[in-house]
Amino acid sequence: MVHTAYDSYQLITNCPTKIDAIGSYNLNLYVSCSDGCLRIYAPQSSGADRSPPSDRLLQTLELKKEAYVLERTVNGFSKRPMVAMEVIASRELLVSLSESIAFHRLPNLETVAVIPKAKGANAYAWDDRRGFLCFARQRRVCIYRHDGGRGFVEVKEFGVPDTVKSMSWCGENICLGIKREYTILNSTNGALTEVFPSGRIAPPLVVSLPSGELLLGKDQIGMFVDQNGKLLQEGRISWSEAPAVVVIQKPYAIGLLPRHIEIRFLRAPYPLIQTIVLRNVHCLVHSSNTIIVALENSIHGFFPVPLGAQIVQLTASGDFEEALSLCKLLPPEDSNLRAAKEQSIQIRYAHHLFENGSYEEAMEHFLESQVEMTYVLSLYPSITIPKTSILSVTEGFMDITGDASDLSRGSSGISDDLDSVPQLSESDESAALESKKMSHNTLMALIKFLQKKRFSVVDKATAEGTEEVVSDAVGRHYKSYETSRHNKSNKGRLNIPINSGAREMAAILDTALLQALILTGQPSSALELLKGLNYCDLKISEEFLHKRNQYVCLLEIYRCNAMHHEALKLLHRLIEDSKTDKHQIEITQKFKPEMIIEYLKPLCGTDPMIVLEYSMLVLESCPSQTIELFLSGNIPADLVNSYLKQHAPNMQATYLELMLAMNEHGISGNLQNEMVQIYLSEVLDWYTDLSSKENWDEKASCPSRKKLLSSLEGISGYNPEVLLKRLPQNALYEERALLLGKMNQHELALSIYVHKLHVPELALSYCDRVYESGLHQQSVNTYNNIYLTLLQIYLNPKKTIKNFEKRITNLVSSQSNSTPKLSTWTAVKTKGGRLSKKIAEIEGAEVMRISPSSTDSGRSDGDADDHGEEEGSSIMLEEVLHLLGQRWDRIHGAQALKLLPRETKLQNLLPFLGPLLRKSSEAYRNLSVIKRLRESENLQVKDELYDQRKTVVKITGDSICSLCNKKIGTSVFAVYPNGKTIVHFVCFRDSQGMKAVAKKGTPLRKRL
Repeated sequence: MVHTAYDSYQLITNCPTKIDAIGSYNLNLYVSCSDGCLRIYAPQSSGADRSPPSDRLLQTLELKKEAYVLERTVNGFSKRPMVAMEVIASRELLVSLSESIAFHRLPNLETVAVIPKAKGANAYAWDDRRGFLCFARQRRVCIYRHDGGRGFVEVKEFGVPDTVKSMSWCGENICLGIKREYTILNSTNGALTEVFPSGRIAPPLVVSLPSGELLLGKDQIGMFVDQNGKLLQEGRISWSEAPAVVVIQKPYAIGLLPRHIEIRFLRAPYPLIQTIVLRNVHCLVHSSNTIIVALENSIHGFFPVPLGAQIVQLTASGDFEEALSLCKLLPPEDSNLRAAKEQSIQIRYAHHLFENGSYEEAMEHFLESQVEMTYVLSLYPSITIPKTSILSVTEGFMDITGDASDLSRGSSGISDDLDSVPQLSESDESAALESKKMSHNTLMALIKFLQKKRFSVVDKATAEGTEEVVSDAVGRHYKSYETSRHNKSNKGRLNIPINSGAREMAAILDTALLQALILTGQPSSALELLKGLNYCDLKISEEFLHKRNQYVCLLEIYRCNAMHHEALKLLHRLIEDSKTDKHQIEITQKFKPEMIIEYLKPLCGTDPMIVLEYSMLVLESCPSQTIELFLSGNIPADLVNSYLKQHAPNMQATYLELMLAMNEHGISGNLQNEMVQIYLSEVLDWYTDLSSKENWDEKASCPSRKKLLSSLEGISGYNPEVLLKRLPQNALYEERALLLGKMNQHELALSIYVHKLHVPELALSYCDRVYESGLHQQSVNTYNNIYLTLLQIYLNPKKTIKNFEKRITNLVSSQSNSTPKLSTWTAVKTKGGRLSKKIAEIEGAEVMRISPSSTDSGRSDGDADDHGEEEGSSIMLEEVLHLLGQRWDRIHGAQALKLLPRETKLQNLLPFLGPLLRKSSEAYRNLSVIKRLRESENLQVKDELYDQRKTVVKITGDSICSLCNKKIGTSVFAVYPNGKTIVHFVCFRDSQGMKAVAKKGTPLRKRL
């Protein structure tokens, strides 16, 4: 990188004698010559006005780019050749080092101070901030302070190891270049700290930087150190030769080399900016705006080229980083121009990097330029973005540097369209691979660019939407005048927000980001984008995702746009396609029915009809998960059952079964009845089929019958009367028995178990269930006679068999008439008037139709005709004895004995009477003991009462009433139960009366 940073101009020609030192003040040049004279030169254009400037503003005047003429000569200014000379403009002083160090007041050059101790000094350094002067003489370093007047005060003096060749202030310390090394001198205590050795060719060179750091020369290398001498990791300046003098004028470092002058950028990697060939240069100093170069008899001035012109040069030559660095040096008053230039350069630099394959770095500069996303996305033909009404302002950036054509993408040979890569011929396979790699890299860079911009863009879009909602809520009354005018202009635009700019940009960004993620093989990241808040354009995204078979992302974009029908239809199609190998090439992921259930879960509370509609698709394949969906989603069970009954009747029973298994108490009576009716219909169809083939067997079983029996026994919400009417007369006896049991027709149910099914074990189990249910309902007296009923059936088998069908028919036909009688009986029972024990006995007699004193009291009207036949009928004595032996503790012994035939042997009754008598005897003994204990306790209480009544209270003349605090005297008194508190009887009566009044008044106060 080489450009013109300074223009060289010869200011003075043909100086009479050799020039030793130079300096500048305002418009004038001060030249110290070898003859001891000080010659003052002024611009030729100002030669007519020789009067010294008296206005302080003239101090800001700068050297002019024109010929200078001699204005004044001061003879004998120095007795020896001038070693160094410097103008201190802030204090209007001229410092010169010759025989000694002298200070002269400018511009009249009157002597201010001469430091005698500096005689023979070979180097000095001035700290303008504090007004400190340090100089080196032989092996001593002296420090002086300017007192603000016309003198200097010595502060310190330290010894150093060797002669000082170069020195400079660095904060509170002094950096010394001593022979072949650099040392930091502490100006407070004189401590020396070695830095590093200097070079072997050139003498030490110490240069102070504007930042307070130091530049130390090591032959042709310039090293950067901080104020403590620590080496900085900011790179090094590599001069072409070892410089004798280095001058700093931001942003450049100017070095005086033996054969020329080099100008380098003062920023890593410190490139060479310009080379100016001048030989026999003796001095190199800088003024406020110019670098002054003194040869033997002439003086040249290096005038900086305006920053704007340098920026144009650097931009044209492709040195964009240096151009951006120079932009930061533009004056603050040109902030708008600086921003525009920086943006323009950033854009051109980004294009340069993009075309050369540095895609990520190019996107960084696009990001810093704050260029519109649409402009960056125009570099990617494979990315489709929504149409926008926002006008790009990039054209204004391109016009700043003059050549906008360079910003075009026409010179780029990169193809960003990934779809075009497979179309290349086999002969260009390597070129296609490279193109694909470059395209992937470009898209990865775009992804990072969009992700960095996304937070702010989406944040603005969200804030915009919030403002719109608030505006709609509070009304136009609270809007500002400008907002009201804007709303009027948008009147009638229903779908366009109040200020849709931010949301349009968010839609462009998210749509482009989604496509870039998919094109670079990052579907998981694209899915995360869609699951969060996003503004992806639906139409473009849907077409793009469908074209590339990204169905998971397509489902998610349907979901976030509330397009549930489209999503579920697509998901169902994908599930069906996944079952076959036909579409395996297109579908990269296995889709399962459970995915529909997962999709429907969030919709249960908002749209249950969609849930019901699409759950039918997976009810058969995933029944338990679907039912769990209905339960967890709190969808009404009646609604689900009705929908299944209409659209999937074959799954209705499955739904009710699983729902009952998952939540036994959550299913209503109607649904239980519905489920039992379904089972019964299936069993009746099965029975009809077997009967038509004459293969019916009462002990036959099928899954539907097992479910029916289990439901009839386990649940209680169905209507047994309705089900009983549907049963055939000569079949399904076990189902009939269960239904009769639910109707409390226990005698008929037991008759079926004994005489129709011939399974006494089932009859006994039935009795156990009835008895245990009575225990839970705390009505044991009502249900404990169930065993007596079974006993009576065993003892009268012929009567039961003969009248079974008739009683069943009467029961079904009279079901509607029996209900009012039960209600009347219940009303009479609740009125009271009898003992609870008698009521329980009457209830048991009514239900069981059994009288404790007679075996015939339970007969119906039709039983009287067969009385003579019963006496001669056979009885099931073995079953009777087995029942008595197994359930002796649940059967009333006296009633059971009355029912038994007289011919029953007492020995056969031992299993029944033995434990019954033992239990009775044990109960009698226990009750006797309890009776004696109660009598003993009663005697103890009476004895304690007598002892309490023997309490003695002694009344003396000092006894005082606890209520009125007066003496008891001879008045009637009362004693509280503790035996110690004594009160007047009148006081006690009054206190009791007050309590009674208070208790009566409390309810009144509560009512008020």
